[in-house]
Amino acid sequence: MKLRLNLTQLVTSAFFFSLLMVTSCQKENSQTGSDNEQQIEASRVSSEADGESESVFNGIFDDAMGVNDEVGIGGTGIFGRVAACPDVTVVRLNPNATFPVKIIFDFGANGCVGRDGHLRKGKIFTVYTARLITPGASATTTFEGFYFDSTKVEGTHKITNTSPSVTTQPATRQFKADVIDGKLTKPSGNFIEWNSNKIITQLEGIGTSLPLDDIFRVEGSARGKVKRGNLIVLWESNITEPLMKKFSCRWISKGKVRTVRASTSVNSPWVAVLDFGAGTCDNQAVITINAVPHQITLP
Repeated sequence: MKLRLNLTQLVTSAFFFSLLMVTSCQKENSQTGSDNEQQIEASRVSSEADGESESVFNGIFDDAMGVNDEVGIGGTGIFGRVAACPDVTVVRLNPNATFPVKIIFDFGANGCVGRDGHLRKGKIFTVYTARLITPGASATTTFEGFYFDSTKVEGTHKITNTSPSVTTQPATRQFKADVIDGKLTKPSGNFIEWNSNKIITQLEGIGTSLPLDDIFRVEGSARGKVKRGNLIVLWESNITEPLMKKFSCRWISKGKVRTVRASTSVNSPWVAVLDFGAGTCDNQAVITINAVPHQITLP
């Protein structure tokens, strides 16, 4: 009788031990899956934020170049796409000289919708030291209550012409574009903070007066911080395949950007690669994380 009791206890103990092991494995697998989803989300959000920032401030470059052929080349960015807005004011900072000059773009308190379908409101200020196609010239842009659709845009955008002397042959044109303390804030309170250092080299269109045949190669890096809901992510990005920018297209149409979160290890699989495409002008891009692609739409 005593032996039968010990066997019963042994069987019962083995059953509960097996149940405990199964439950533990299920919990571990569940946690692993959840952790993976969180890692993917954090990597995707950081790459999306970098891509959105690139798109918005790429537009600021086009706008600064496009005012007219006194300060830039004229007819690019909003000046090649919108009608009747913004109101443009020219302020000579030295009344006896053409430069420096401040250009004020005023989209109004209610804003206006451009031909690109985006609503802009508020003001943009750009100060030019000389015509931007002149080596050594610079244009510094700041914002006052400026919104791109519902996104508030802040920070400083500076373009510096780093081309060699105009006597150098063959003619080349290159710019340094810096974003200092850039910030994009959503109505929800979500935001992107972005600092960027890029070298923009003109590949085609230097010898013509038509801006729409101009094509540029973009290289460089950026770093940022994004808040989306309860998620906050810091990251760094590097252009691994030069970006292709055309004045005939409002989006980056080609190239790849590798984004690494600040908390990840060197060999982490949670690295995001943003692919802008093969050259087609559209607002579609693909983020690949751990060999899995995610389609996104650029602003």
